[in-house]
Amino acid sequence: EVQLVTSGGGLVQPGGSLRLSCAASGFTFSSGFTFSTYPMSWVRQAPGKELEWVSTISTGGESTYYADSVKGRFTISRDNAKNTVYLQLNSLKTEDTAMYYCAPKDYHAYPEDLEVDDASYWGQGTQVTVSS
Repeated sequence: EVQLVTSGGGLVQPGGSLRLSCAASGFTFSSGFTFSTYPMSWVRQAPGKELEWVSTISTGGESTYYADSVKGRFTISRDNAKNTVYLQLNSLKTEDTAMYYCAPKDYHAYPEDLEVDDASYWGQGTQVTVSS
């Protein structure tokens, strides 16, 4: 069973920064599948709103993709030796307020999956609140 433990959220003023981490465990090792064989995505969900894709990183970290709303402000990265994916959030805005989750999925390539997936699949998430 895959477990995703997300941390790093908090309350920050507009313009501030946070670094989110997501440590993954429990990936099956059958057929050679490990953490490093999964693209990883960050998604977020604000109260009363749909799940929103934020960013995706390729298996080796060579390719990264961002939603227009966060491009130039957020940076995704991963450390496959630590089974961890990160999201650096800079120049935060009030509209970035949401619960953030990481997922072992390529939501950039398959955005339609967001319509059927539920945030509860991806662990407890971490709350980011941007407020003055």
